[in-house]
Amino acid sequence: MGEKKLDGAGLRGQVAGKTALSTVGKEGKGLTYRGYAIEELAEKASFEEVAYMLLYGKLPNQSEYDQYSAKLKSYRALPEALKEVLERIPADAHPMDVMRTGCSMLGNLEPEGDFSNQNETADRIMAAFASIVTYWYRYSHDGVRVETETDHPTIGGQFLSLLTGKEPSEEHARALDVSLILYAEHGFNASTFTARTCASTLSDMHSSITGAIGTLRGPLHGGANEAAMEMIEQYSTREEAKAGVLDLLAKKEKIMGFGHAVYSTEDPRNAIIKVWAEKLSKLDGNTTLYEVSEEIEKVMDEEKGMFANTDFFMASAYNYLGIPTAIFTPLFVIGRTSGWAANIIEQRADNRIIRPSEEYIGPDNSVWVDMSDR
Repeated sequence: MGEKKLDGAGLRGQVAGKTALSTVGKEGKGLTYRGYAIEELAEKASFEEVAYMLLYGKLPNQSEYDQYSAKLKSYRALPEALKEVLERIPADAHPMDVMRTGCSMLGNLEPEGDFSNQNETADRIMAAFASIVTYWYRYSHDGVRVETETDHPTIGGQFLSLLTGKEPSEEHARALDVSLILYAEHGFNASTFTARTCASTLSDMHSSITGAIGTLRGPLHGGANEAAMEMIEQYSTREEAKAGVLDLLAKKEKIMGFGHAVYSTEDPRNAIIKVWAEKLSKLDGNTTLYEVSEEIEKVMDEEKGMFANTDFFMASAYNYLGIPTAIFTPLFVIGRTSGWAANIIEQRADNRIIRPSEEYIGPDNSVWVDMSDR
């Protein structure tokens, strides 16, 4: 019997539902959230404005923004039982596993219930995530129990202040804010589709987001920024980077942070974070990581015709902000939770359980054989 081939492997190109949240890759490029171009949002908006717009359907006015910011600040505190769990997680655990456990435990302590407060639940989870990962990191690595109820006006600024133990500069806080905006929403990617699939069973938001975290953990999704950093930091000059990447290509090894499942010509987020990576390198006074990244991008374009995606320059940008590589993907979680939750809410509004069909390619008419004759 001839081998059967599955069409649309990985569901590439398959339309799996409708959304009013984002458009991804129109004409091979471009990204919008509720019709707003990502370039304009990255220039003019705060992450909190973008989160409000995704979750509540419109940009907030000043009064709504002030109330929303105050509410998110009030949600930064962690229950004592959750802190106890975080303190039991070893220092060598992957921070994404910490995020997964933290979200699940929060769901035990503060169950969503009948979905009537789904927006409040979404805001609470999003606001708590920076506290969860930094509380665990500082306790497990430094023996410090940080006070998560900071007064910093933004989630990004709060994250940096808790992680580093000092108030971030205006440029550093804004750079992280922009990165969260770039990560906030991106169509029916693997983690978002996981969240929607879970939500389609009428499961709770904590379960849906916990599943999304597990999906984002993989190196072919959110973990790509960590893999990119591990490669970039091997080289100390442009020349080393060029020789090293050419060698990897000759060995047919995968270079993380390049190409995209939807974009065909460019990732619009890359140009934005690349500017910030260069700016941060100059503020740092050591431009090596940026220059190495730029050289790798050039080689990949010349040799393979591949463009850098947002994960690639995000790696050096986060490094310049003093963020450990293992915490890169948890920052992705903090930003993307706004999009995940918005997708969950949208799925619930017009729900039908997600249950795709499959094409069977196994044997036909298998004959049972008793165990003694096998």
